[in-house]
Amino acid sequence: MSLVCEEEPRITRACTIARQIEDFDLLIEDMDLVFGEEWGNLDVSDALTFLNTSEAQTVELLAVALDDEDSVNLTTIRAIIENASAQKIKVLLIAEALSPIALHQLLRAGADDFVPYPLPERALQDALNKLNKPQATAPVMASQTEKEGRNGAVFAVHALAGGAGASTFSANLAWELTLLTETSNKKVCILDFDFQSGSISTYLDLARTEKVYELLCQTSEMDAPAFLEVLQTFNEKLHVLTAPSDMLPFDLLTPEEIERLIEMARNLFDFVIIDMPRPVLHWSEAVLNASDLYFALLELDLRSAQNALRLIRALKADGIGMEQYRYVLNRAPRFTDLAGKTRAKRMAESLGVSFGLSLPDGGSQVRDSNDHGLPLAEFAPKNPLRKEIRKFTEALYETSQVANLAAE
Repeated sequence: MSLVCEEEPRITRACTIARQIEDFDLLIEDMDLVFGEEWGNLDVSDALTFLNTSEAQTVELLAVALDDEDSVNLTTIRAIIENASAQKIKVLLIAEALSPIALHQLLRAGADDFVPYPLPERALQDALNKLNKPQATAPVMASQTEKEGRNGAVFAVHALAGGAGASTFSANLAWELTLLTETSNKKVCILDFDFQSGSISTYLDLARTEKVYELLCQTSEMDAPAFLEVLQTFNEKLHVLTAPSDMLPFDLLTPEEIERLIEMARNLFDFVIIDMPRPVLHWSEAVLNASDLYFALLELDLRSAQNALRLIRALKADGIGMEQYRYVLNRAPRFTDLAGKTRAKRMAESLGVSFGLSLPDGGSQVRDSNDHGLPLAEFAPKNPLRKEIRKFTEALYETSQVANLAAE
């Protein structure tokens, strides 16, 4: 163990923990600026021993500096974080090129926050200020969102089979709502909750940024400005929370954190579209409960029918209501395809559902519009799929307006 200036008895307010602290020279500079001589450095192998000594009782902060080579030490580092957390010592992760999954595990172990390395200017001091905020700030943040008080309508979109077109429907539904509301004061946003393979950023030609991951890891401290800062805009009108830049585990967020994100969006926007991942997850019910309507997309094939049947059985077995569910048949048979229409009718009857919306096959223009990062309204406005989504959006918007008037 190599504590700085340990030849003289002194208070140690903070410690860095690093395999090679010299690789984090910017961190050393910031520690000197913030703590002066009241900090020290510990090797990973010595940290647990130090935390069990009386000298550790004065420590307020552990700054754990990690890079991709520390993956082999994750078990030890996790134990250090758990020990520090049990002693009410704040833990700040300084991460450089560490995998999101590893970072997620350490945050779950009890780390309070993380800062990417190289450190931005004043990043350490800002992180400390955030960590030292009194817990009473949580109601203040809630009141900030309540000031907006838009109480937006939430529409979730979920594919019951791969390639059923849920993300295409989500992106185009959000954009059509944006076009309908551009002359009013109403605002629309779309949230991509597929943390592993979300494609809304591709379909709207937006970059995936690290800010999304930072927001997802700190939803308990999220306020309206922080949420809005992470959102991007398509054509300066539609607000978008893209999927993270890296593939993340679906259990990154708890149902409570998902609810917090949705509630924030509801307060800030009049319409919130949620593009869901295909698997049913531990927080899927939270989205269903928060949704005004939950669109389940399927195609006229056996796999879609089987998946729909499994889902219906699972929801009924858990006693989950399905009042918000609306089944959408994508690539539906044309008006003149009588045999196809008969198959669709039999499929609905066998599942005990009805198709609230049937979408035509938009052909190769749909694929091309997605590849170009443009909604169909901008790329191929006369496409039959676009026309049907537009017609449906107008009806949905009108219904929402009537419901708002009735609520008032």
